[in-house]
Amino acid sequence: MPPSVDMHIQNRCNYRADSFLLADFGSDVYAFLSHRNLSNNKISVLEPGCFENISSSLLVLKLNRNRLVVLPSKVFKLPQLQFLEMKRNKIKIVDSLTFKGMDSLRSLKMQRNGITKLMDGAFFGLNNIEELELEHNNLTEVNKGWLYGLRMLRVLRVSQNTVGIIRPDAWEFCQKLEELDLSFNHLTRLEETAFVGLGLLESLNLGENSISHLGEGVFSGLASLRTLDIRNNEISWAIEDSIGVFDGMKKLNTLVLNTSSLLCDCHMQWLGPWLTDSQFQQSVTAVCAHPASLLGRNVLSISPEEFVCDDFPKPHITTHPETSVALRGNNVTLSCVASSSSDSPMTTAWRKDGEVLYDAEVQNYARYQEGELIYTTVLHLLNVNFTDEGRYQCVVSNHFGSNYSNRAKLTVNELPSFLKTPMDLTIRTGTMARLECAAEGHPSPQIAWQKDGGTDFPAARERRMHVMPDDDIFFIANVKTEDMGVYSCTAQNAAGSLSANATLTVLETPSFMRPLEDRTVARGETAVLQCIAGGSPAPRLNWTKDDGPLVLTERHFFAAANQLLIIVDAGPPDAGKYTCIMSNTLGTERGHIYLSVSPSPNCDTGTGYDQDGWTTVGIVVIVVVCCVVGTSLVWVIVIYHMRRKSEDYSITNTDEMNLPADIPSYLSSQGTLSEPQEGYSNSEAGSHQQLMPPLSNGYVHKGTDGEQSSFEIL
Repeated sequence: MPPSVDMHIQNRCNYRADSFLLADFGSDVYAFLSHRNLSNNKISVLEPGCFENISSSLLVLKLNRNRLVVLPSKVFKLPQLQFLEMKRNKIKIVDSLTFKGMDSLRSLKMQRNGITKLMDGAFFGLNNIEELELEHNNLTEVNKGWLYGLRMLRVLRVSQNTVGIIRPDAWEFCQKLEELDLSFNHLTRLEETAFVGLGLLESLNLGENSISHLGEGVFSGLASLRTLDIRNNEISWAIEDSIGVFDGMKKLNTLVLNTSSLLCDCHMQWLGPWLTDSQFQQSVTAVCAHPASLLGRNVLSISPEEFVCDDFPKPHITTHPETSVALRGNNVTLSCVASSSSDSPMTTAWRKDGEVLYDAEVQNYARYQEGELIYTTVLHLLNVNFTDEGRYQCVVSNHFGSNYSNRAKLTVNELPSFLKTPMDLTIRTGTMARLECAAEGHPSPQIAWQKDGGTDFPAARERRMHVMPDDDIFFIANVKTEDMGVYSCTAQNAAGSLSANATLTVLETPSFMRPLEDRTVARGETAVLQCIAGGSPAPRLNWTKDDGPLVLTERHFFAAANQLLIIVDAGPPDAGKYTCIMSNTLGTERGHIYLSVSPSPNCDTGTGYDQDGWTTVGIVVIVVVCCVVGTSLVWVIVIYHMRRKSEDYSITNTDEMNLPADIPSYLSSQGTLSEPQEGYSNSEAGSHQQLMPPLSNGYVHKGTDGEQSSFEIL
């Protein structure tokens, strides 16, 4: 029995390898078959395991012209198979992983099945496939989903389908492709990204489509391309609109192009010389339709001097639409102005990303000015959304041809709005603070944090702060009291910014900032007891003596929010145990200070003490008298100087003068100075009026002429 077998199973719908072949040929012969041709039968179902007995030897399998509708997954467990043909069946959908287990397959042909859908990963597992033929089906797009895993693919033929879209990243997994056939499809436009990644492509067939738009630089990445077929497309507009459209294909040696509707004006001067320099005279047919003097002539036969723009019967764009940025929900207006020396009626069309906007709201105006027809077209975009983003272009046409405006990019932004806002947080020290902030907008806003209006975070310096770029949560580990403050979350994008604040309050149990120290003072000295408290909120302080209430006298004073207890002229009754009690919402802490009062070293006898006391009283009296006399002398001098200055600045000749309100008066009966509040004077109504602040060692005096002078107190 030869290793190649052709089988015609006219009366069977199911194919089961163990149902008849073993009986006919024997298992030994069956196991060594390398070629199996099951074409021209009525096979409609492939049962699981139907190829199991020949899986180790089968190299070629043909299932053409059968009635297969569904290909079960894992039915092709043929690790040695290299060529598989399933032409002219009725397969409509190819599911994911259908061909997994065929690691050696090099060629797969599935023409004329009517395939409408290739699921993602439909050919996954064909790690060594080099040729895939899918002609004469009903595929509508090329995308990376069904091309996933075909890293060794070199030839792809998808002609005679209904492909209208090539996705931007379609070739991500097929970058070794050398031949691509997309002829006889429904392509109308080729975006800039249509062939990204095909740097090794040598042959590209785009013939017999309806391509009228070529994206800028669409062929620029095809550095290895040798053959390009773009025959029978509406390519004339694209060539006129895209000077240098064929740049980048340095190895191109065959160009198949035919068009007979070119407008051969000064903008087409480049085409003839480029075709000649590239030696494409034999494969290219490029015939002029306008102007009348060049009608029917091949661009290769026209000298550069004949491509002129003396008149412009073809519309000439004078005002192009402008790139703009709009907020979502606003209205946008794009305008385009064209002129023509011909009175041929003009028509306009607006395109978005190369596609005609048929239902757009457009206003057109025509007028004559100095023998020219001026045509204005205005596109109104109402309540714009993100789907309106793109590149807009107006196309103005008349009997002599069409012209294209520059592409104006419309960007639609949306102000940030918060999805999550940080909330006020109260937390104990040593725990973790968690603040959430998330926002949406277009483009996606960036989130930034501030503390008390700045970027100085104590937690950041100590590496206790954690902010993940793609997370909504701001963490502070091991919280300390210095982390307290107002935290601001700012969401910002190109449209604007938005902020939200949250207050972080850190609670800390009361504690002693300094150790409590016992004090010993001599009798008659001043005793200062310190109890420096810490905690959040700030604790309240109370004092007790000998575990009882502290009896306050005129000798007891408190300072620094009760943190200092001052006892003047300490005596033996003041000695004892003083307890500092501090408390806040988290608890209470107590500490003790023992005060000892020792006898004065100069207190040997009572008589001596009385004598020393009278001596001290005498000294005090003398000092007070001296102070009163000295103060009186000073004020006499002050009043004298004030009268002198008043006379110098007075408008009248009166010798009288009133003492300004900001000069303190001397009360001789009391021996004191009455000092008003600094910088203020009392008006008749009792309100406070702010004056100039006092100078160092003096006061400000305003003369009757409004000028200010100062004097020193001597």
